[in-house]
Amino acid sequence: MTDASFTLIDSLAEIDPAAWQALAGAQPMLSYAFLHALHDSGCASSATGWAPRYLIMQRDGELIGAMPLYLKNHSRGEYVFDQGWAQAFERNGLPYYPKLLCAVPFTPVTGARLLVRDGADRPLLAQAAIQLAQQLQTSSLHILFPDEPDRAALSAAGFLLRESVQFHWENAGYADFDAFLASMKMEKRKKLRQDQRRVEQAGIRYEHLRGKVISADMLAFFYRCYVGTYRAHYAQPYLSLDFFERLLRDLPDSLLLIIALRGAQPVAAALNLIGGDTMYGRYWGSEEYLSGLHFETCYMQSIRYCIAHGLARFEGGAQGEHKMSRGLVPTPTWSAHWIADARYADAIADFLSRETAAISDYLDELAEHSPYRS
Repeated sequence: MTDASFTLIDSLAEIDPAAWQALAGAQPMLSYAFLHALHDSGCASSATGWAPRYLIMQRDGELIGAMPLYLKNHSRGEYVFDQGWAQAFERNGLPYYPKLLCAVPFTPVTGARLLVRDGADRPLLAQAAIQLAQQLQTSSLHILFPDEPDRAALSAAGFLLRESVQFHWENAGYADFDAFLASMKMEKRKKLRQDQRRVEQAGIRYEHLRGKVISADMLAFFYRCYVGTYRAHYAQPYLSLDFFERLLRDLPDSLLLIIALRGAQPVAAALNLIGGDTMYGRYWGSEEYLSGLHFETCYMQSIRYCIAHGLARFEGGAQGEHKMSRGLVPTPTWSAHWIADARYADAIADFLSRETAAISDYLDELAEHSPYRS
């Protein structure tokens, strides 16, 4: 077998889409269409502080591995918080930015990050990423939400692992939504039914629109809701309508739009992505406040869809203990970090050791409050 060669590109347009898909697998957020839409729409670009630097691995001219890497001059849109590390660098007169980041921009979803045809090439790709970080003279290299095979390879390569928590729902083979409710503790089941009645009494009904059934008008309505969610928190949205239009054009079967309507008038929307046997809760917004509307639209309708269509898992996004009362349970997630300066690497390793112990205690505490009957 010949040695692998590595190159750096700043646009997926330089890669054959089919060759990329052979590495990316079924997760829609790793797809060529999703990533290229982020870049081509300008949402993840040098102008927004996400400068693409894709590491490409080839052997005999064939694409056999890749990493979606970005040079970043900030830590926004990552969902793994390292601003304290940046401040420590700055207090001691050292630059933290630019840093090198491997992630799907604005997407806290676990998946492959060392994209390889052959698992034996993972350690080689991990080492090549470190060498690139050294060549670019960045302070650090961060791999966000890697899956278990990648975590093992990254740990072996010398990366520090950081644990966090999300809340996911697992399909226990429920025959229908009532069977799911029956699996929950009485007080949780009662609260869910109260929320459902409150929404129904307000005249709300739901439609689930997948793929090409989603009209341009419905997508535009969803986007107004999405923007409104950010503005309610005095923030700017990361994503543009152009990005979502590209997804609908190029990745339609992965999109599920849940619309809450009163009569024929839409009042709220949630846009999820589906890949393989998993649904990923991603974006939501509403044009009015109604008690219970957020939980019903984002979580309960998603779980209903998963049960009806045999999906195994619903990942509800970053953070949120409140999701437990809706049947989502705590699930560990991870990131991996390489720090160029050994002094700071040692300090961060000590911090992570203490943080991991605290996360373990937190998970134990949450386990005592499971929403499910024994």
